[in-house]
Amino acid sequence: MAAAGTAASAARSPGAPAAAAAARTRRPARARPARLPPLLVLLAAAAAAGPSAGGAARLYRAGEDAVWVLDSGSVRGATANSSAAWLVQFYSSWCGHCIGYAPTWRALAADVRDWAAAIRVAALDCAEEKNQEVCRAYDIHFYPTFRYFKAFTKDFTTGENFKGPDRELQTVRQTMINFLQNHTDGNWPPACPSLDPIRPSDVFSLINKRGDRYVALLLEDDSSYVGREVILDLIPYEGVAVKRALGSDAALLQKLGALSLPSCYLIHPNGSHGPVAVGKPLRSFFSSYLRSLPGVRKKAGSLPGRPIKEESSEAVVWRDFDRSKLYTADLESGLHHLLRVELAAHRSLAGAELKTLKDFVTVLAKLFPGRPPVRKLLEMLQEWLASLPLDRIPYDAVLDLVNNKMRISGIFLTNHIKWVGCQGSRPELRGYSCSLWKLFHTLTVGAGTHPKALDGTGLEDDPQAVLQTIRRYVHVFFGCKECGENFEEMAKESIDSVKTPDQAILWLWRKHNLVNSRLAGHPSEDPKFPKVPWPSPDLCPACHEEIKGLVTWNEGQVLLFLKQHYSRDNLVDTHSADLGGPGEGAPAPGEQQEGSQAPPEQPPADHGAESLRPPSLLPRRPRLSERSQPGLELPRGSRAGDEGHRGAEAAVAFLGTGFSSLDMSLCVVLYAASAAFLMVMYFFFRVRAKRWRVRHHHPSV
Repeated sequence: MAAAGTAASAARSPGAPAAAAAARTRRPARARPARLPPLLVLLAAAAAAGPSAGGAARLYRAGEDAVWVLDSGSVRGATANSSAAWLVQFYSSWCGHCIGYAPTWRALAADVRDWAAAIRVAALDCAEEKNQEVCRAYDIHFYPTFRYFKAFTKDFTTGENFKGPDRELQTVRQTMINFLQNHTDGNWPPACPSLDPIRPSDVFSLINKRGDRYVALLLEDDSSYVGREVILDLIPYEGVAVKRALGSDAALLQKLGALSLPSCYLIHPNGSHGPVAVGKPLRSFFSSYLRSLPGVRKKAGSLPGRPIKEESSEAVVWRDFDRSKLYTADLESGLHHLLRVELAAHRSLAGAELKTLKDFVTVLAKLFPGRPPVRKLLEMLQEWLASLPLDRIPYDAVLDLVNNKMRISGIFLTNHIKWVGCQGSRPELRGYSCSLWKLFHTLTVGAGTHPKALDGTGLEDDPQAVLQTIRRYVHVFFGCKECGENFEEMAKESIDSVKTPDQAILWLWRKHNLVNSRLAGHPSEDPKFPKVPWPSPDLCPACHEEIKGLVTWNEGQVLLFLKQHYSRDNLVDTHSADLGGPGEGAPAPGEQQEGSQAPPEQPPADHGAESLRPPSLLPRRPRLSERSQPGLELPRGSRAGDEGHRGAEAAVAFLGTGFSSLDMSLCVVLYAASAAFLMVMYFFFRVRAKRWRVRHHHPSV
């Protein structure tokens, strides 16, 4: 897992002082969100994250890189019924492994730039919320995931997985050639020449034959890819045709004077022919020589147009922060991405996945130290999951509750990202991975300082409960597959040694520092926040000791520091999303938050998934004020605490059902309208019946 979290805070916060001062003095006027009609509100999705400093940043940029940058609006149009094949990397811009692999992917795209008429190298960022639905449609659970799409594919397909033994540039390039050769005649890319070797008899027929262009014969072994690579390199050039022949025929090699393989034999337009001498028998030497021949030039309009253009990036606004503090905005932004993006990559959950989700939500509901409306949302989600009798649920049902589709008062979770202590010097650095580390540390510390918090959940009396739940979450749901495998290896080695909650706190701290040590110097490391042992001496002098000249940790002091640093008392609400006015726990799903964009058009829903309605009525729950979780409650005297309690009490103001006054007003109106309609229909049929009797009554004569 990319460790960009707590240990990265050893460096001084970057940013120009003047800009920071200006940002503090100028506060933009807050726009009042427009209310939508109730029906539209219920149908609208939560607003997507805006292109702010906290949003996901693409690792590839159209116009700068040779990579084709796709998104939710272009991926299907680009790959469906395309005249070329596609190799698409589905990645996440916060994934450390994806960041580290980005230079290789950029180099690959540049290396095969001339192959674009036959096969194209693309990338799509699943960390962007607007791409969430399309990544789920393509069944992307881990990052990076590589998929091939054949040319002229008319029906929707999720593509074929990359099956190479590794992801080095040469291996992927050769696998691209294998994939191209798997095309049939019916879907072969028309701009791609044949990659199959010609027969020896065809070779002899080409010799002494005049034409209007050069013909280059690449002689090579059956296992060589040089000839096919040169053929693809010369696709956008006219005046030369490249063919390959196998060197298994000794008579052919002797006639052509081929002393070694691979080698090139060139037939000129005037009919002359002979072997070609290049510096080294490599693809680049052959391709360069053929491109330099007289009369060989690039075809007009040989480069196909890009499917989209990169939008202009906005300037990063730096937020000053205190390295010794924990910020609510980081935890809530991370929770937003976890629930609405990472978990939403799964269409439905069953078996071990569903059990892992239930346990993880239980730990969050009991130990998350955030503001009351966020904790109440987690508690409702936990109670609802625990009450479900189903062994499989569509994740859309979970999203409906997280997005508050039922408009339950007093619950809230920010619908956009705003990093503070987890912001990086570049948008793709730190961010979500940093917030996830902070969240994990907060949960282990919460379990250690509040030993009764998990009572009645089935996780009590187990010092490893929180660690094992985190372990299973990382293994099942964490998008960076390689990061998850590394975390699992660490857990297998030593997690069984944890016997107390305090040991669980220290175990996660040790492993976090181990990850930081391994990733120091990695491309995912933020140069402004180097991955150094944490806590640094300036944050915790007592944590560092020197015994006989050897620098070591005082783990007793480290434990005290961790319990203080990740406690509710050290949590700062600065820069956190506004919770709304008293009694308004969350914005309506269709309304926009300040700094967010309108939601993108969503693709059609998955009609195969089982439909579940989010809970409109939950069992009677005690009010937040009646609960006893020392250290996890906001002080009643604080503004945030008072608003949170008022919002929570408003949710249970009417017989404990969670209906607001607006809900009850709508019920009364509907009841009155229904009664009036029934009365009108009753009198209508009474009058009609009397008229019928009068019309058909015939007195006797």
